Amino acid sequence: MQSKATTVDQYIDELPEDRKKAITELRNVIKKNIPEGFQEGMGYGMAGYSVPHSKYPAGYHCDPKLPLPFLGFASQKNFIAVYHMGIYADPKLLEWFTAAHAKASPKKLDMGKSCLRYKKAEDIPYELIGELVSKITPDDWIEMYESSFKNHRKKT
Repeated sequence: MQSKATTVDQYIDELPEDRKKAITELRNVIKKNIPEGFQEGMGYGMAGYSVPHSKYPAGYHCDPKLPLPFLGFASQKNFIAVYHMGIYADPKLLEWFTAAHAKASPKKLDMGKSCLRYKKAEDIPYELIGELVSKITPDDWIEMYESSFKNHRKKT
């Protein structure tokens, strides 16, 4: 479900009470751990963090007017989602996260390419999400993004 909210606070205010608490906790752990240089905002109908144009003027290749997205989180119809582009771009980070998640949560990891899905708020391993977001700086993300984008363009 995409939100029409223009700020993260507005997005959270519009959520049902049970989701509001979980999304607020998720936001707090992300804000506490995300490296300096990412900016919080709304994108694609969800709350998230991106590399601002002041740091990466080229922006997102799909729409250069947008900042380079890195992380999103959202209250979807049947789950709470965390979209972390780093685990999609870095196989070593994915391997670490998969192993760490197995230790941190008794629940099986429900994951897409960059999407972590949690059906119940109590299943979210907040500390592990905090550790995950701390592992990539804006400079790291730009380097990974450019490397991945250049390699992808060579294939097409």
